[in-house]
Parts: sequence; structure tokens; C-alpha cells
Amino acid sequence: MKLRKVTAASAVVLALTVGATACGGGKKNGSGSSGGGKTIAIGIKFDQPGIGQKTPQGYSGFDVDVATYVAKKLGYSADQIEWKESKSADRETMLQRGDVDFIAASYSITPARQQKVDFAGPYLLAHQDVLIRANDNSIKSPADLNHKKLCSVTGSTSAQNVHDTLAPKAQLQQYPTYSACLTGLQSKAIDALTTDDSILAGYAAQSQFKGKFKLGGFKMTNENYGIGVKKGSALKDKINKALEEMVSDGSWAAAVKKNFGPADYKNEPAPKIGDIKS
Repeated sequence: MKLRKVTAASAVVLALTVGATACGGGKKNGSGSSGGGKTIAIGIKFDQPGIGQKTPQGYSGFDVDVATYVAKKLGYSADQIEWKESKSADRETMLQRGDVDFIAASYSITPARQQKVDFAGPYLLAHQDVLIRANDNSIKSPADLNHKKLCSVTGSTSAQNVHDTLAPKAQLQQYPTYSACLTGLQSKAIDALTTDDSILAGYAAQSQFKGKFKLGGFKMTNENYGIGVKKGSALKDKINKALEEMVSDGSWAAAVKKNFGPADYKNEPAPKIGDIKS
């Protein structure tokens, strides 16, 4: 009888413990909620100046500003954001596994990606372009890239796209990083660097490169930047609403000027939600 009393008491304690854990336990991240979690995990690029960059002072860039604004509208302060590096090849997997709540990382909306994840936005319409030296007047159109040394990073298809469709005699050069391409451009080892104009503007806007480079303004492709979320996530509609508010209250335009202005970036107007340019 005495043993049965102890066992019953233990059961009551166990039940109370489980109940308290279920009611009072907090998740590490938002996991699709709007506030209420201790932190929200957001994927960004760590190595793209002007877009998403990790520095000794913290995180900076247009995507960082957009993500911070969205997080605030979802109920999270800046110090509740857990930034996670989202390399291009890892983005869909990170969302599917739940490693992050959403991703803002120069993430172009494409039909193939829409099969795997959902997108809010778009929040920026970028274009493939070229960056050239500020005093180089020999490249005025994509056709002028013929016989020129055209750089892009290893693994990127940007330079190949130009070669295949616009300048078949362009001399393709692959460098390990965009920074290496910029060094080559500055030393005249290469003649032009190609990728999204927003990324090029971010690099050109760095203080050490100010006034040294210019964008061609060729608009060779449309790149609709969206915020990726897990398929079926309720966050999509909430993020879309936040993006609309960011445009309407002037914060979007301020973020563009802050991050791309020094490169004289001729950005497109803020796109309407769901308006994906092909």
C-alpha cells in the first residue's frame, strides 16, 4: 500500500511537469508564427556587399534591411533575429528542413524553385548587367562584349548566358569570387564583370571602389527577388503585407538609396506583389 501511494504521487508530479513544459516552453525560432517565439531565423547572404554581408559590426545590405523590416512587422525586434548564411545551393533545403523561417538572399523567383518553396514578393526587380571601368567607353551594348574578357564567378551561368545569346565572341573568364573579378577589372586583366545589377551595384558602392566602376545598364534578364518560405507556410501572406507597407511608408526607397546609391544604380520601381516579370 505504501508503494502504491508513492507511485501515485510520482505520477501526479510527472503529469504536472509535462503540463508545465507543454504550456510554458518556448521555441527557439518563430517556426512560422508571427511573434511569440524567442527568435526568428532568417537566411541571408553573408558575402554580398550592398545585398547581404556579415561584417565585424554586424549585418548590412538591402536584403538585411528588408528582412529586418518584415521581421518587425511579424512581431520581432532586431535583437530577436537569428541570421543564418544561405548560400545559393542551400536555400531550398534550408527552408524544407525548417532551418530558417524565411530567406531574403538575392533569391530570384523561378518556376523550378516554386515547385519546392513558396515566395512572397517580389520586392526587387533586378537585371543581369555588366560592370565596367568608369572611364571605359568602348562597351555601350552587349554586342560590344565580343572579343572582351568577361568575368563571372566559378559556377555561375551569367557569363555563359551572355556568350550564348548576345556576344558569342566574348572571352569568358572564371574567377573564384566577385571580389577577385573586381580586382581584375581594376587592373585591366578583364574588361567586364557580369551578374545581377543589384549585386554589381552593391560591390561598386563600397568606399574603396567609389567612382571607379559603372553599370552598363543593359538589362539582359529579369531577376524577380522574392522572400522564400516553406511550401504552404502561412508566413507568405503576412510577409506580402509587410512588403506593401515597406513601400508605402517610404522605407523601401530609403533602403535602396542607402545600399545602392553610391553606385548610381538606376533601380526599377518597387514591384507589385505577385507581378513576376518573365
